[in-house]
Formats: sequence, structure tokens, C-alpha cells
Amino acid sequence: MGNTNIRIGIGYDVHKFAEQKPLILGGIKIPYSKGLLGHSDADVLTHAIIDAILGGLAQGDIGRHFPDTDPAYKGIESIVLLDKVMSLAKLKGYKINNLDATIVVQKPKLATYLKDMEKKISNTLKTNQENVNIKATTTEGLGFCGRGEGIAAYAAVTLIRT
Repeated sequence: MGNTNIRIGIGYDVHKFAEQKPLILGGIKIPYSKGLLGHSDADVLTHAIIDAILGGLAQGDIGRHFPDTDPAYKGIESIVLLDKVMSLAKLKGYKINNLDATIVVQKPKLATYLKDMEKKISNTLKTNQENVNIKATTTEGLGFCGRGEGIAAYAAVTLIRT
């Protein structure tokens, strides 16, 4: 990875709502009438964070490392995949300097769950909770998120050489 001491990565993911599925965001189960559809637990926030870290490491994306064609990942908790990605970052000589992420969803409201997500993610990333910032926003009823069809998430990370 050369002599680069600071690396930046961005991630984005989308999953559509599905009936009779749990809603998992940032490794936290959110009480809601619908969950998200996906090969794993469809944790859109954690997937965006994984892609941001992999991007910062110049190691492709979540689909390259954990393909949805592999039955080993069927129903897996995405937080487990995030832990595997952090092991890769450590192997490459990097740790998280900071993470900033945004969940885009009309409903449910997430404000009361954000600190729990930050705690779960910071523990998985092996960084202080003050280095992790999770936000939620609506789209004022516009687009697929605004119509309640699904959830999107964005993430940006900086990695520093250990």
C-alpha cells in the first residue's frame, strides 16, 4: 500500500423494504413493521461502511469479498462482515481515524437508536465511539426512500497507518 499514511473511502448502499424481515441498522434491531431484503441481514448502514473501508484500502467492494452467490453469507449478520473487513484493514496496517455515515429513510424515525449504532459500530471497528458519527435524514417524501420503498446509506472513512 505504498507509503500512504492517510487513506479515504466512501460507501453507498441501498436495500428495499420487505415484509416479515427484521430491520437491522448498524447491527441494532429496530422495531418496525418491515425489514430489508438482502442475501445477508441487509444492514444497509453496515454495508455502506464496509464499502467505505474497502474503498479506502483499494480492495474493491462488499460483493467481491462476500458475494451474494455464496451460500456461506446467506442470512449472516453484516456486523460480522464488518469485523472481517477490519481484520483486513489491520493486516494492511490501517485503523479507523473517523467514520461519518448517513442513513436516508422516511420511516421509521431513528434518532433514539443512533447512539446504540455508534457504540456497536465503534466496538466492531475497535475505535473510540467519539470517532464514529451516525446520522439519519429523510428526503421530505421524495424518491424511493421518501415513498417508503427502502433505505439508503452513505459512509465516509479516513484510515490511518498504525
